[in-house]
Amino acid sequence: MNLMVESNMLRGSFEKSPDFNKKILVVDDESAILQTLRFNLERSGYEVITAGDGRNAVAMAQREQPDLIILDIMLPVLDGVEACKEIRKFSSVPIIMLTAKDQEIDKVLALELGADDYVTKPFALHEFLARVKARLRRRAPLQPDHEDAIVVGEISLDPSRQQLTVRGVEVSLAPKEFALLRVLMENNGRVVTRQTLLDKVWGYDFEGEQQTVSVHIRWLREKIESDSRNPRNILTVRSRGYMFKA
Repeated sequence: MNLMVESNMLRGSFEKSPDFNKKILVVDDESAILQTLRFNLERSGYEVITAGDGRNAVAMAQREQPDLIILDIMLPVLDGVEACKEIRKFSSVPIIMLTAKDQEIDKVLALELGADDYVTKPFALHEFLARVKARLRRRAPLQPDHEDAIVVGEISLDPSRQQLTVRGVEVSLAPKEFALLRVLMENNGRVVTRQTLLDKVWGYDFEGEQQTVSVHIRWLREKIESDSRNPRNILTVRSRGYMFKA
């Protein structure tokens, strides 16, 4: 694969980012791309660490606790989609996927598994840095040590412990699933539109597929409903969105 970054990437003035103390993990098996991204991110004031394959990326994400991960889809050992899936088991760190134009299926899958955004190669430096800044600034601030659990009927969601209990049984959720269910439960009995869910869970400038919400809703139903084909808690309100109901 050729270097897929626009040739003007190194031109233009650079402005130090206000997030100069942020640590970014960049993962790509192409040395030229890896070093180019590292150079420009460091020049913008970020601390940068790198990995060349998906398995090392997962290990570094767990060990280094970066503030943002830039993850190529096409990686050796463990591809970017699987690496994203593994990282989401222990971290909600923002992840920007690097994709090629012909990787539409992988791109959608990555977003469904927990990536926050994607940048399509080839890309311009200003676009790339803008995405980085947006994701870092949108990252949720630290939550207080204790938040009251949200209890609706037989379902209890505890934000402090990131814990879901359904009819007395603890249920494991991925970070995006947890955030989605939280928005729905906080609006118990009210319709929440798909766009509102995208804004609150994925970010207001999310450019992925609208189908992403539907896929996560389906996964949630499979985990909390007695019969996911006939849901009683997460209801679809035709042409409007979704409603949580006890």
